[in-house]
Amino acid sequence: MSESSQKFDQELHSLLVVMANEGIHNAAKGMSDMVGESLSVDQPLVKRVPIREIPNLLGGPEAEAVGIYLRVEGQIGGQMMLVVPYAKALELVDLMMNVPVGTTQNLGAIERSALQEMGNLTGSFFLNAVAATTGLNARPSPPAVMVDMIGAIIDIILATSDNLSETVLMLQAKFLRNGREAEVDFWIIPDRNTIENMVKGE
Repeated sequence: MSESSQKFDQELHSLLVVMANEGIHNAAKGMSDMVGESLSVDQPLVKRVPIREIPNLLGGPEAEAVGIYLRVEGQIGGQMMLVVPYAKALELVDLMMNVPVGTTQNLGAIERSALQEMGNLTGSFFLNAVAATTGLNARPSPPAVMVDMIGAIIDIILATSDNLSETVLMLQAKFLRNGREAEVDFWIIPDRNTIENMVKGE
């Protein structure tokens, strides 16, 4: 690896760690606004992984999951997905609605609406923090909720754009409320030119 490539990777990693921390904590504020009660979030785990390896990290391509999808537009382009295993998504709805664990048994219209609103708020708050960190504007599309196998969700993402980076920024964080927690994976999948723009600040 050349010296310039090493410098780019070091700058990129430092930027992503700052962006992840600011973004996740800002997203927790968005969720707090939604539930009307303060939520805390632990230190997010930040990984850069090839997009094709994601299914193996989440239980295999046939594992059922819930994805809350947002397209990111503006100077920072790409896609954002909040991904939760199906059983954990039911617990997440319980957490947001402040009902006992096990209350939510399926994802009907009300439950999907709650997940969409969570995706809208957390996505907007996350991107606001990214914009403040990088000086680049970004805005999310309306969220869509997908319930499918991990492999199918990945295929949907790949089919929506031919300009995606091969590497995904994966943030793993736990949102906490009254001693209860819900783990959420954020996938940030930038367009190919976005990473370089973020490092340059252009």
